[in-house]
Amino acid sequence: MSINDALQGLWNGVLDLLSLFVLPDWNELIKLLPLFILLGILGPAITALMVGVFVYQVRKPRVKDVFVDEGPRRAARDEQNEPIHPPGLPYCRRDALIYPSGVQRCDVCREELAVTCPMCGVGRSALVDTCGNCGLVLKIEERAVALRPGRPRSGGAAAA
Repeated sequence: MSINDALQGLWNGVLDLLSLFVLPDWNELIKLLPLFILLGILGPAITALMVGVFVYQVRKPRVKDVFVDEGPRRAARDEQNEPIHPPGLPYCRRDALIYPSGVQRCDVCREELAVTCPMCGVGRSALVDTCGNCGLVLKIEERAVALRPGRPRSGGAAAA
């Protein structure tokens, strides 16, 4: 076997390999058409969906830790040193304490709390859930447990 025969055999092998791509067997390609459709249409659609979900997960709004003060707090004061009561929250007139929604009696003096209507600004008892002036119903449902940050207490003692 000479070098010319070896080169001729190598060249024929390359041409046979190229003939598979240049002159394809159309019957075999038609059998692969569902695979081409799957890869050509569904593949990019699934990829776009996955990229969209990833972008949403990265950019979606996050819930921030909210420190909820469940007990009463002192009301802010104006220039005349009068307490400022926020509308819709129960407050004690005597002790100038503001309570969370749903509380009806003061913890200090045990008097019933008052509420200022957020719509018309008229004050009423916290025991009454409907404003007598405008008819706004302030029916407060029981709240879920308040969210607290999961930090250990100082000194190494964990909350029980």
